[in-house]
Amino acid sequence: MAAYDILIADDHPLFRSALQQALTITLGDSVRLVEAESIAQLEARLAEKSDWDLVLLDLNMPGAHGFSGLVLLRGQYPQIPVVMVSAQEEAAVMSRSREFGASGFIPKSSSLEQIQQAVQTVLDGDDWWPEQPDEDTAMTEEEKAASAGLASLTPQQFRVLTMVCDGLLNKQIAYDLNVSEATVKAHVTAIFRKLNVRTRTQAALLLQQMESIPQQA
Repeated sequence: MAAYDILIADDHPLFRSALQQALTITLGDSVRLVEAESIAQLEARLAEKSDWDLVLLDLNMPGAHGFSGLVLLRGQYPQIPVVMVSAQEEAAVMSRSREFGASGFIPKSSSLEQIQQAVQTVLDGDDWWPEQPDEDTAMTEEEKAASAGLASLTPQQFRVLTMVCDGLLNKQIAYDLNVSEATVKAHVTAIFRKLNVRTRTQAALLLQQMESIPQQA
């Protein structure tokens, strides 16, 4: 039986293969690797099993808006360590990843050895961050409130929110999720309350905040 269960969430097949290779070399038969190529697949894997030892999460996943996937994971599954994986390697991106609750950050330019070191460090219970210059990129109160609101959403509410932000009407969302329009309306009401917004536009703007990265001075 595998000692570690690791979930690789990335929409790029080549990079998923690279992660598979790095982790198989390091952990051998003691690891079970499962892949997800979208937020929907990630949520399905988490619904099936909630005691993963680690999630490797791509910053730009289909179905997520920037850091919203990380915020959702930390809100719904706080017991699972999450390491962000991204081709965006700016210090501000790493800083935001840390503030939103990630246990580490792996730049996609990393060598196999660096990936192996990062994963083993987090599996051992520590955080792992690349060296980076100190920057004043603290989250604003508005961003903290947005993050807390998103973290309080259920996975189904999060799906509804992303579809609202994509411009879908309640009846379209109901059809796609195979639920009643009344159920969607109830979800939207709950989402507005949790996010402290009154309109679909305000909800969309709040979700888009998760994509914004502070500009370096």
